[in-house]
Amino acid sequence: MKLEFIGADHEVTGSCHYLKVGTLNILVDFGMEQGRDVYENTKLPVTPSEVDFVFITHAHIDHTGMLPKLYHDGFRGQIITTEPTMDLCDIMLRDSAHIQTAEAEYRNKRLARKGIYQKIVPAYTMEDAMNVMKLFRSFKYNRKYQLCNGVEFRFTDVGHLLGSASIELWLTENKNGVASGNPVGAPEGTVTKKIVFSGDIGNINQPLLRNPAYTTAADYVVMESTYGDRLHEKRDGDNKNAIAEIIRNTLLRGGNVVIPSFAVGRTQEMLYFIRKIKLEGQFPEMPDFPVYVDSPLAVQATEVFRDNGRMCYDEEASEFLRKGINPLVFPNLNMTITVDESKAINNDDEPKVIIAASGMCDAGRIRHHLKYNLGRKECTILFVGYQAEGTPGRALVEGTDSIHIFGDEIQVRAEILQLPGMSGHADKEGLINWINAFTEQKPSKVFVVHGDSEAADSFTECLKNEYGYDSFAPYSGTIFDLKTGEFDSITEGIPLRKTEMAAGEDYATKGGKTKSVGYTGMVVTNSYTKVRSALKELGSMVEQGVGLPNKELDALAKAMNELVSKYQVNNKNDQEGKQ
Repeated sequence: MKLEFIGADHEVTGSCHYLKVGTLNILVDFGMEQGRDVYENTKLPVTPSEVDFVFITHAHIDHTGMLPKLYHDGFRGQIITTEPTMDLCDIMLRDSAHIQTAEAEYRNKRLARKGIYQKIVPAYTMEDAMNVMKLFRSFKYNRKYQLCNGVEFRFTDVGHLLGSASIELWLTENKNGVASGNPVGAPEGTVTKKIVFSGDIGNINQPLLRNPAYTTAADYVVMESTYGDRLHEKRDGDNKNAIAEIIRNTLLRGGNVVIPSFAVGRTQEMLYFIRKIKLEGQFPEMPDFPVYVDSPLAVQATEVFRDNGRMCYDEEASEFLRKGINPLVFPNLNMTITVDESKAINNDDEPKVIIAASGMCDAGRIRHHLKYNLGRKECTILFVGYQAEGTPGRALVEGTDSIHIFGDEIQVRAEILQLPGMSGHADKEGLINWINAFTEQKPSKVFVVHGDSEAADSFTECLKNEYGYDSFAPYSGTIFDLKTGEFDSITEGIPLRKTEMAAGEDYATKGGKTKSVGYTGMVVTNSYTKVRSALKELGSMVEQGVGLPNKELDALAKAMNELVSKYQVNNKNDQEGKQ
């Protein structure tokens, strides 16, 4: 009964964990690395065709984005998740496949213009994305299911995204290491361990979705730490009222409010706020002001929210549903699909609200709207989400005078505003509240993942020193025996070499820098990991050898020098053979 850490270990994206229960091979998430890739990730210990089940915590691409690749390479098992997550994956994986294909075509054309005819192949195709959806199986929240002999599970709503869940897994093996059925009345030597995967834990008091529900018992916990070293900025009043004031001030001076927004989640929150603004008459001068959602993916996602709201909405939003009202729809809401419809938005001089992806302004139709509106002092660009370092959105909120869009330098004359406290992730306080809810059975080990090194390490130390948890932040390749409670191996983080990071850029999408190299990033072999572990042990031995007799120290130094000399020669010969 083993747990191996594959992806999002001391990193924020590319989430993947591997479980071995008897002969069963199980994955929890299989995400794509996005943005800056810092550490090498180990390969899966089995081939894709040997994977029996994949559990999915939620639909975001950094948790699901490599599922079509897994299918392409032979996976034919079952994907286990909630119904809303299955519906969102259907549209998001197809969108990702479109991006993969379009980017490969773009880069092939660019290389061909330089006389380089090296064909870049997309990580996966639309056919792969559509086929992998046939393997999905959906389940309800708060019900315990038996998946097969040795595995029971339950999903709990954690309020991060429509359909998001933490996963409770009860894993059972008999004394021979075989996955066995119900442990009640099982033969002597049968062991059951409960492990909980937090998934991404949601922020509290967000629009539409319920607050995270808590789990109270586990032997082991694997939890995220995205904001493990900081608290969210406090909101100054109500976000709805702030949005109403921004819309009113901008539209009355003849400008447009342009909102860069992620297509899934944040766009639906904005629609919910704007519906309430209209319903409550907060803009009496223009009660029927037009709103445009200019993102085909956002339009599809809004339909998924409509169809799954009863399962995930909070009490306020659910009350609308009980009255037969869709809380995401209101008069003069315009959903644009085609390119011509998108272009027509800026041909109309009527003041309006425009919501478009991507949320960080690095891809998508938002770039066209920025090009048209940034230079107009009567307009407002309203940011409602985190802006990563190096993105156009980050440059704008930090006060740049101009940005380049489609090769043109655009002067910034529009008003640039950002709403605080709009994160969909729990902050440090929210994460602590979640783990401290394990009052029925405190976990004997807490594994901290899904955070950059600073956040993961800081949160690990906080849990250990301030709350008394046996916490540990693993690197990719670390293996833990769930039955014995001991590590089989502990790896160290292996930073990507600059040449590897540059090579990864050849497969990066223009929007979001989504690497698709391998499964969850650049690969380090298990053999290399063993070498690193041996080096660590050798260093420890040398440190402890201060008092050894000189004869033994001389013999050790000689053996080490001979080993170094041997592999330097071999490495030199390998390099000469490649020239």
